[in-house]
Amino acid sequence: MRHHPDADDNPHPDVWTGRATNRVQWLLALAGAACMALGIQLAVDSAWSSGIAPLVMSVVGCIAAGLLVLFGTLAFVHVDLKLDKECVEVRCGHIGLPRRRIPLSHVAGADFTALVTPRHWGGWGYRWRPEKGTAVVVRRGEGIVLRLWDGHTFTITVDDAEAAVRAIRDRLRTIRPGTAG
Repeated sequence: MRHHPDADDNPHPDVWTGRATNRVQWLLALAGAACMALGIQLAVDSAWSSGIAPLVMSVVGCIAAGLLVLFGTLAFVHVDLKLDKECVEVRCGHIGLPRRRIPLSHVAGADFTALVTPRHWGGWGYRWRPEKGTAVVVRRGEGIVLRLWDGHTFTITVDDAEAAVRAIRDRLRTIRPGTAG
């Protein structure tokens, strides 16, 4: 980490925002859209001669699988992190769901981690592992680890994670555990 001489003199903004994006998820979303298109194609232009039941099962299966893949991947194309004077808020995807809001009074500390990978957490998305805690992983790379007063951790992949950790630590200096801030 490089030290910038004037970095300590600059106050943190009232609201710090960060984001991480995974463009590979768009390819998976395309696969889901293709599966839906196949289901629609089967429904509209079917040459099935073996009865209606196999056709309906194929159409419904393709459309259901396509929707599941499409919306499941679009929910984790990116993650937005917002830090204000009271809380850390994490929102996923274009709709902002799932969302988690953690009051700063519940945060014991924040640490920078240089490498968070989907492999460590069992894939992309909102993850929970008993031995590791909870995480929102949308891409491989840097992230922050929030240590909560209840002993749990919450990991978020976000660009410029070192700046996020500095901003969180700066805000934590003014908050006591269990207070509203």
